[in-house]
Amino acid sequence: MDTGEFRGFNVTLRDPGIAWFQFSTPERLNGMTATIKRDLVEAVTQAQMDNGVRVVVFTGSGRAFCAGDDLKGYGAKIPGEALVPEISHGHDSGIGTYNGLRTISQRVNTAIRGLDKLTIAAINGVAIQTGFSLALSCDFRIAAEGARMGSATLRFGLLPDEGGQYLLVQLMGVARTMDFLMKKRIVDADEALALGLVNEVAAADELEARAMELATEFANGPQVSMRLLKRSVYNAAEMNWEQSLDEIAAKTGISDHHPDAREGVRAFHEKRQAKFNDWLN
Repeated sequence: MDTGEFRGFNVTLRDPGIAWFQFSTPERLNGMTATIKRDLVEAVTQAQMDNGVRVVVFTGSGRAFCAGDDLKGYGAKIPGEALVPEISHGHDSGIGTYNGLRTISQRVNTAIRGLDKLTIAAINGVAIQTGFSLALSCDFRIAAEGARMGSATLRFGLLPDEGGQYLLVQLMGVARTMDFLMKKRIVDADEALALGLVNEVAAADELEARAMELATEFANGPQVSMRLLKRSVYNAAEMNWEQSLDEIAAKTGISDHHPDAREGVRAFHEKRQAKFNDWLN
C-alpha cells in the first residue's frame, strides 16, 4: 500500500505488517473533511488488499484523536499527497446530504468495519462524533488516560449519522445507548472503559507502545484463522443459532486445511511456540 503524508493523515508500515494511520492536522483537532474521508477510504482499501499489512492502527496527533467534522475546513486546501481526486461533498440539499453521507462519510466506517484484518484505535485525546464513530468501528480501542469521547450531536440538533447509533447499540445495548445519546454524554477514559466503549486504558506516554504491543501480538497470530474468526463474530451478532453454526462450519473448511493449522498442531506436539504466516513470506 502507499505510505507517506496524505491529506489529513500519515501512513507508515511498521514491522511485522502494522499499518499505522496517524491523523495529522492537530491545529484543527484532526477534524475530518470530505477530502480526508475519501483518501482514508482509499488507503484502508489498499491496506485490505496488501498482503504486507496484517493489522491496522488509527491514532491522532496533538490533543485530539479526531474531534469530528471540520466544518470550516470544507473547501480548504489540505496539505499532503492526494490519493483520489476531489469531488463535491454534497450537503447542498436534502438529497445531497443523503448522498454525501452514504457515498463519503458513512463509507469510511464501512471500509474500516469491512477490513478482514484486525484494527485498533489508539485514542490519544478527544474523540467526538466522526472521530468517535471511527474509533467504535475498530475491533479494539485503547484510550489514553486523558482521552474524552462521545457523540454529543444533539448539542447541535444533529444526528450520529455515520453509524454511531448502531455501533453503540452493538457495544452497550439499547438502554445504555439511549441514555448516552439523549443525555449528550461525553465521558472520560475510565467511564468509557466501564461502559464497554474501550478495551483498556493506558498512560498517555505509554499509549503508542501499548498499541504497538497489541498490534504485534495480533500480527504474529495465524492471519487466515483470525480474519475468518473476526468476520464470524460480527456475523454471529446478526444471525440465529443455526445460521451461525453453518457459517463457522464453512469457514472451518478453510482454516482446518491451511498451513497455519498444520503448523499449530505440529508446534503443540513438539511443545514449542508456533511460527505462523510462512505463506505471507
